[in-house]
Amino acid sequence: MGRLAGKVAIVTGAGTGIGQAIAKRLSSEGARVLIDYVGGPEGARETKRAIEQAGGEAEIVAGDVSKMEDVRAIVDTAWNRFGSADVLVNNAGIEHKSDFWDTTEEEYDRVMAVNLRGAFFLSQAFVRRLRAEKKPGRIVNISSVHEDMVFPGFSTYCCSKGGMRMMMRNLAMELGPLGITVNNVAPGAIITPINKALLEDKPKLNALLNNIPLGRLGTPEDVAGVVAFLVSDDAAYVTGSTFIVDGGLMRNYKEQ
Repeated sequence: MGRLAGKVAIVTGAGTGIGQAIAKRLSSEGARVLIDYVGGPEGARETKRAIEQAGGEAEIVAGDVSKMEDVRAIVDTAWNRFGSADVLVNNAGIEHKSDFWDTTEEEYDRVMAVNLRGAFFLSQAFVRRLRAEKKPGRIVNISSVHEDMVFPGFSTYCCSKGGMRMMMRNLAMELGPLGITVNNVAPGAIITPINKALLEDKPKLNALLNNIPLGRLGTPEDVAGVVAFLVSDDAAYVTGSTFIVDGGLMRNYKEQ
């Protein structure tokens, strides 16, 4: 029996990258997992297949966290399929590169809608269910080192992640009396599809690696292990904190 036996976890953006690794890790520790995805279903099906082949149980739901009807559907699906839920991992996120002076209203709105608004209202829908059942729970937001560290050319992304840090702190205080913990996990440079361009640019990649004391990029599994801890009983007294998973990058970063 794993640390999460009997638990149900909702993981957004679980069809690829970090979200996929989190879904698989939580399942390996005993949780039943609701795999949320947006776009093509192939990645979500791959996640579900991997979980089931390892003896776990999972369900897939298509849901864009920037749309309120989808937000409600994600939570409803967890309750309809599994009878309840205990864990919410707000992993869905996007980034858009543009100089500040060229950033459009549409670009700003889209990044904020997915990264911050989506996490806010999905957490709200989740908490409303928990309150109605007088049940404790765990919320983990996949933030970024850029909730604190500058990232020129990505001002919208940084604003969304900075907002996520303050949201987490506020919700930890507000939801603590309900037995609901709220924490952030802040990855640094991780090997995921979102970093494809970086991985193919050897000079830029080498410059980045020189800034990482551990000398390597992180893996989605590096992030998933911290999430598994935070949603388990091992972290029962942990709330209101950001856990940085970056190989030391933030402590050694120098803008080139």
